[in-house]
Amino acid sequence: LVNNAGVVRNTAATDTDDAAWRAVMAVNLDGVFYCCRKAGQLMLKQGGGSIVNVASMSGSIANRPQPQASYNASKAGVIHLTKSLAAEWALGRVRVNSISPGYVATELTQAGLANEAWRDAWVNGTPMGRLATPDEIAPGVIFLASEASAFMTGSDLVIDGGYTIW
Repeated sequence: LVNNAGVVRNTAATDTDDAAWRAVMAVNLDGVFYCCRKAGQLMLKQGGGSIVNVASMSGSIANRPQPQASYNASKAGVIHLTKSLAAEWALGRVRVNSISPGYVATELTQAGLANEAWRDAWVNGTPMGRLATPDEIAPGVIFLASEASAFMTGSDLVIDGGYTIW
């Protein structure tokens, strides 16, 4: 199973109403849990499997300059949910790992890229000096889903061009 869903609301926490908070959590965290739970039930019965949850570097840092407390909290939840499920299901041979991309040129980042100040901060804050492409993230997902990572569970693979090292 690969859980790859995400929405973001770039609003200050003081301006985030309950419905907007819940909408982000519903997609980014609740949906991951529900899919993991169902896949975990099936994988435990069949004697094993691999789950890869797509989190974000935002689950480990507070991004700047944009406000996005709900997104960051939801992705931190995905990382910890991954670790919790890995601990529960390891003896059942179900591996659960997450991947945490940095800024990737996708539909989700288009609005931010249109904001010159945000784009400059994202690019200048990334030691590699650019955003990733989806093709640069996919091999990490393939690795975590494959037998090449057979002794990994509960890990979070960060692919961020170095953003989180500063």
